[in-house]
Amino acid sequence: MEITNMENFLEYYGKIRQRTNRLIAVISPKYMDWAYKPGKFTIADIIRHIAAMERYMFAENVLGKPCIYSGCGKELADGYDNVIHYFNEKHEESLTIFKRLSDEDLQRKCLTPGNAPITIWKWLRAMAEHEIHHRAQLYIYLNLLDVKTPPMFGLSSEEVIQNSQLK
Repeated sequence: MEITNMENFLEYYGKIRQRTNRLIAVISPKYMDWAYKPGKFTIADIIRHIAAMERYMFAENVLGKPCIYSGCGKELADGYDNVIHYFNEKHEESLTIFKRLSDEDLQRKCLTPGNAPITIWKWLRAMAEHEIHHRAQLYIYLNLLDVKTPPMFGLSSEEVIQNSQLK
């Protein structure tokens, strides 16, 4: 997908965030510090990571600034309410930056943290893919905990099969 219009991208990205928010809404506070094994991201770490990368890597880079991501630990936000607030706050800060981009800006280059030049529209696409990737991790974590998760697009796989017209 090539991004040529900032308004369309922001609408698309907003829908990605809505799906992420629907998933986060089913997380019980008791599971925020759960990880499938020691040393791996906890559920809260994943949520903080999505937020911090969006704001401190992707948003900084499109401004022509270097990445200032420093991790996703509890020092950023601890406890259910604080983690959710951090997630929403960093997203709003990022949107403020992205909304200033023009359609022409999408064709400019920025530097990734690895000092590789990339066209801004491709960097924004990577940001959306990054969130989707980590949302999938949250789905797996919650499934391991037997937490009922919302279907991605309104129907579960079983419901799609049930509604299919098999011949």
